[in-house]
Amino acid sequence: MFQQRTHTCGQLTKEDTGKKVVLNGWVDRIRNLGGLIFVLVRDRYGKTQVVFDPNDNKEVYERSLELKNEFVVSITGVVRTRPEKDINLGMKTGEIEVLATQLEIISESEVPPIYINKDEDVSENLRLKYRYLDLRKEKMQKNLIIRHQVMKATRDYLSSQNFLEIETPYLTKSTPEGARDFLVPSRLKPGTFYALPQSPQLFKQLLMVAGFDRYFQIARCFRDEDFRADRQPEFTQIDIEASFIKREDIFNVTEQLIKDIFQKTINEKIVVPFRRYTYDDVMNKYGSDKPDTRYGMEFIELSNYFEETEAKFIKEELANGSVLKGFIIPEKAENFARSKFDELVEYVKSLGSSGMIWISLTNSGDIRSNIKKIAEREIRKLIENDIIKKNSVMLMILGENSKVNQILGQLRNKIIKQEFEKKSGFDFLWVIDFPMFSWSEEEQRIMAEHHPFTMPNLEDFKKFKDIDPLKIKSQSYDLVINGYEIASGSIRIHDRTIQKEVFEVLGLTENEIEEKFGFLIEAFKYGAPPHGGIAVGMDRLVSVLVGEDSIKEVIAFPKTASGSDPMTGAPSPVSKKQLDELNLILLNELTNKEE
Repeated sequence: MFQQRTHTCGQLTKEDTGKKVVLNGWVDRIRNLGGLIFVLVRDRYGKTQVVFDPNDNKEVYERSLELKNEFVVSITGVVRTRPEKDINLGMKTGEIEVLATQLEIISESEVPPIYINKDEDVSENLRLKYRYLDLRKEKMQKNLIIRHQVMKATRDYLSSQNFLEIETPYLTKSTPEGARDFLVPSRLKPGTFYALPQSPQLFKQLLMVAGFDRYFQIARCFRDEDFRADRQPEFTQIDIEASFIKREDIFNVTEQLIKDIFQKTINEKIVVPFRRYTYDDVMNKYGSDKPDTRYGMEFIELSNYFEETEAKFIKEELANGSVLKGFIIPEKAENFARSKFDELVEYVKSLGSSGMIWISLTNSGDIRSNIKKIAEREIRKLIENDIIKKNSVMLMILGENSKVNQILGQLRNKIIKQEFEKKSGFDFLWVIDFPMFSWSEEEQRIMAEHHPFTMPNLEDFKKFKDIDPLKIKSQSYDLVINGYEIASGSIRIHDRTIQKEVFEVLGLTENEIEEKFGFLIEAFKYGAPPHGGIAVGMDRLVSVLVGEDSIKEVIAFPKTASGSDPMTGAPSPVSKKQLDELNLILLNELTNKEE
């Protein structure tokens, strides 16, 4: 029977010198110096150096020769201070070591298929197949510890503000909320299906109707979407809802929560309130509803500089209502060869632009541009007015304003990734006054920009709902940190008449409204309070806190970009007996039967 640990591997200091201790953990590294063996023993708290000395205990020394990386061991020994030349201030336990007096090998390990004690380029598939090994890495353990601390800080803060943590169902009704549902067939009611929740949206609104005026939940959500590199089919959000409030109340609660989380997890003091931009502001300045403003490069309207230009194609486009907009890339002119400009021209064409105008001003004052021959006068005006500075590049797009914003936004993001090192620090801002509806080219219909339970701007709604719904603004808001949408929320509809009218704008018939949302409309008959809320993306928030680009680095067991799990083999076939119990038949089996 192994000796149970008296201390963790990150706990001992020189104050413990002379103590007899027991450590349990994994063998991280072994150094055999030909007379002494040094072993680093690791657990999630840290690492401790253990010394095996044949002159002190030959039997234990001989036993230590059997050790290999990732063996699980129990070691008894005496703490002693390291010689001054061997002190490692980069380790919590770097001033001491343990002279081993007993060694028990609890569990042996084969050679791991991935390194645990050093960084290496490993395929994502291999990391996920052996995720239990990948999670032994110090970085991964730190990430999940921060995640735990975020959850604890959330519960502590919201509980202190009289919010109640209430769980909502995982097996619920399929409703058209935006993404595709994961469906679960019912065995007891053949031919019917549960849906896994895309969010607790309807239930948290019903909790407001029920009188629980302050609710929160660390909620699991499920969306059967086409996969992108940084999207997961199951994710976690900090879900918050409150009654008898206005937008400012939600902002205050969210800002204080975020402030508390940053302080308690990474000891970062942040200043509130956060800056605010309207949706129209950020689209016109950055071409994105989630801009990272740390990099600057705001868009500049340049049409007035070119109204009388001899560049015929520009002049004609401007006369027809187009705009000319661009942004400056500071201190980068030396980085841009002609081939790079040509590459960017092809890139914007792939986004739907007819082309791109570029101007470069070197440190020596030389002008390079693809319109220099036909618009040198206008270029010099831009330089004289200090729009273009030395060693800077200007990129411009000509066209319809919203399309220009969209293309410039994607171009700006590409330049940030290509030309700038990752910025340190944190950039917080709110984006407000989103459009209530948007047009889906794929489905050829109007869709809710956030979700159909968002309260519209009532003045807009009354004015435009029957003539131009796309002009209606909503009472919705997003919190953006470092260019990521971290949280999204809105004031909700609590009036059944308004809710039905919104459904009608979305093209739902009376029968569809009753079938999909009848229980919500029914609930609104019985005294629904004004309410609103927000959902903070837990995975993205943690990844920002620890400086990871991918949310997979802060989820214990994520899926690949195709939605599979290399470790368990999910999704996988099930037995015919299971299918029969659910009254299901696979399409290929049905085809085979017909043949």
